[in-house]
Amino acid sequence: MRPVRSYPRALYFALLLAGCAPPAPVPRAAPTPAPTAAAEAASGYKRPPAPIAEILEAAPTPLLSLAPGRARYALLGRAGLPPIAELAEPELRLAGVRLSPRSSGPSRGQSFTSLTLRELGGGERAVRLPAGARLSDLRWSPDGSRLAFLNTTDAGIELWAADAASGEARRLTGAVVNDAFPGVPFEWAPDGRALVFKQVPAGRGAAPAAPTVPGGPIVQENAGRAAPARTYQDLLQNAHDEALFEHYFTSRLARVSATGGAVEALGETGLIREFSLSPNGEYLLVQRLKRPFSYLVPFSRFPTEVLVLDRGGRTVRTLASLPLAENVPAGFDAVPTGPRGFEWRADAPATLVWVEALDEGDPRKPAAQRDRVLTLAAPFSAAPTPLLTLEHRFAGIQWGRGDFALVYSRWWNTRTERRYAVAPDQPAAAPRLLIERSYDDRYGDPGSPLTTTNAGGQPVLLFTSDGGGIFLSAEGASPRGNYPFLDRMDVRTGKSTRLWRAEDPYYETVVAVLDGAGRRLLTRREAASEAPNYFVRDLTANTATALTDFRDPAPQFAGVQRQLVTYPRADGVLLSATLYLPAGYDARRDGPLPLLMWAYPREFRDAAAAAQVQDSPNRFVRPTGASHLFLLTQGYAILDGPAMPIIGEGGQEPNDRYVEQLVASAQAAVDKVVAMGVARRDRIGVGGHSYGAFMTANLLAHSDLFRAGIARSGAYNRTLTPFGFQAEQRTYWEATPVYTRMSPFTYAHQVQEPILLIHGEADDNSGTFPVQSERFYAALKGHGATVRYVVLPHEAHGYQARESVLHTLAEMVEWMERWVKTAS
Repeated sequence: MRPVRSYPRALYFALLLAGCAPPAPVPRAAPTPAPTAAAEAASGYKRPPAPIAEILEAAPTPLLSLAPGRARYALLGRAGLPPIAELAEPELRLAGVRLSPRSSGPSRGQSFTSLTLRELGGGERAVRLPAGARLSDLRWSPDGSRLAFLNTTDAGIELWAADAASGEARRLTGAVVNDAFPGVPFEWAPDGRALVFKQVPAGRGAAPAAPTVPGGPIVQENAGRAAPARTYQDLLQNAHDEALFEHYFTSRLARVSATGGAVEALGETGLIREFSLSPNGEYLLVQRLKRPFSYLVPFSRFPTEVLVLDRGGRTVRTLASLPLAENVPAGFDAVPTGPRGFEWRADAPATLVWVEALDEGDPRKPAAQRDRVLTLAAPFSAAPTPLLTLEHRFAGIQWGRGDFALVYSRWWNTRTERRYAVAPDQPAAAPRLLIERSYDDRYGDPGSPLTTTNAGGQPVLLFTSDGGGIFLSAEGASPRGNYPFLDRMDVRTGKSTRLWRAEDPYYETVVAVLDGAGRRLLTRREAASEAPNYFVRDLTANTATALTDFRDPAPQFAGVQRQLVTYPRADGVLLSATLYLPAGYDARRDGPLPLLMWAYPREFRDAAAAAQVQDSPNRFVRPTGASHLFLLTQGYAILDGPAMPIIGEGGQEPNDRYVEQLVASAQAAVDKVVAMGVARRDRIGVGGHSYGAFMTANLLAHSDLFRAGIARSGAYNRTLTPFGFQAEQRTYWEATPVYTRMSPFTYAHQVQEPILLIHGEADDNSGTFPVQSERFYAALKGHGATVRYVVLPHEAHGYQARESVLHTLAEMVEWMERWVKTAS
């Protein structure tokens, strides 16, 4: 239940824009100057044609983080693409984590280089930062008067805090912060006067040296217990890895004043995975790992002690001693046995909450109830109190007040979500079911509750001024596209009333509600030709006052045409996609264009949900990173995100007919663009990243719809992911024909069209080991296919270095030019 660093990109920015300041990993050192074009050419890296490089080299648009109290905000200047030299620095890959040995922090990721504070009512202060600042993990104090952050230096990671009134920033610690574990490395005390953080142990010394001569064989053994595990990356492999893990991940909690001064050590040194302060600041909840470690699963499954410490660091109670969790059953609703998901109740001074499985964590076992939620208040000496039991798997709590909190449950096999209203101060009262729905149903999404920060710095539900309602916001999916909305939900009845909805020509989302009636909103607004900016919207006066004036980061894309298109699949399922056409293009005048179709399949339990539109005609779209949309600058049409639903209804699993449905969806998309006159059947390429690469290879193996393909960082042999992949829960031994049929490796001899394979050599994604592309290339080459295989040094699943991104785009442009645009 604690926030972690491994956010999907969209969720990361959504949280940041909402003022939640999610953790942001940082590169390992000060930025290295970008190489010149001549240096890139000499190095072997390619540069794509203009204006692609110019767009990528422009300064990124700042992000906004709203302070508690909703009276001020921070604008965060972002670093551009890092050079490959940065990614080439030393990196350790231990127990599922990538770590910089220099800083004891994450080895790569997003960082911020500037910080500006603004008041909603006007006024601005630029925060003076040290030269070469690389900021991350920005967190507001509970009252919004200060903003703390980490700064990564060559010597390590420092903790800083800026005064919001003056803009003065002060370094609170030396380079002693341990940020090795994903998660939150520091927290504000509820009174905002101090911070607690993970500290590198004093006198830690040099890291253990690798043995020059092996001490013996590496032995793993199992004594008859089933231990199905998905295919994880970066696991421990030997005793030296274990020693390195203990060396770099060991820390000690410490407290420092918000204005600097002496650092006070708290508790014992250990493998502190995560910690959190109670809302009243009197206790610390600590999760500490211990041996034995595993070579099969990442650190999150290692044996764990869960402790409550007092404010001085002394142990009050050991809540749990959890064993190694290698033997978690297979399935998406499977969980470890015993207590899990420990957290503080956000709206109470010091009450712990956790969950326990009632079915041994096995979703395949018949059970009337799956999970039980328990609470335990300070001084933690009594027996825990049950709050509620759930028929499905627990999926989270949003705390509000003593008479109202929202509890979520989900069940994967049926895609069912339930929301219950509970009264935490009255655990004997029966929960009220407010909502039951399919979470695949985007049209019926009631929205997510908005939160605020209470006096203790904890996120709680934002109630209306009369206390009778909460606010919900959602994407507002509909057959004509996404039109975000804000609702007021009555907490007694669960019924919602619409307060506002975005209207054409804008796509506008609610960042925060600024008053108790929901009449003043902070929104983020954009249009097809208008860059996203932030506004204060007054619903009573029907006005929108701009807070920011961000300009178009890629004016070269101005005039690009974008439209939402819908079309039927042969079996009647309605599909949709977004069609992009170059600026000034006219189909009647200019005729068909070479086209690239870029897609990513999804699994559904019913055809109605699969047919729902998943885009908006009013989005402001500008490509970043290695986006396929850059090919628009080279005279291509792009069919972006054509729906590729894989549907399993009744007793059938979606993947039982994966290939047939995939080809049918692609056929429908090709028929649509040809009928529109924007493409010719013999000038269409297909591509995708990750599962989209897997899709691409399958389409080339099982159809003749495309002239060529581009497959980036994919998996092609499902026997290498035998305990499940993507949305497939069954193991290889339970569904051998499905695994075989879905693997394009099996049908490498049928791939007749040219295919470009690109893969990061340091792929960190589950299942997409670089060996997947390596062996697929060998199979294709062995059968005489036309194939090119590009390995990007030091790159993970998402490509990050400037040189790598430019080279990837150059390869894509060249491949499409050679095999689609000009092929005879």
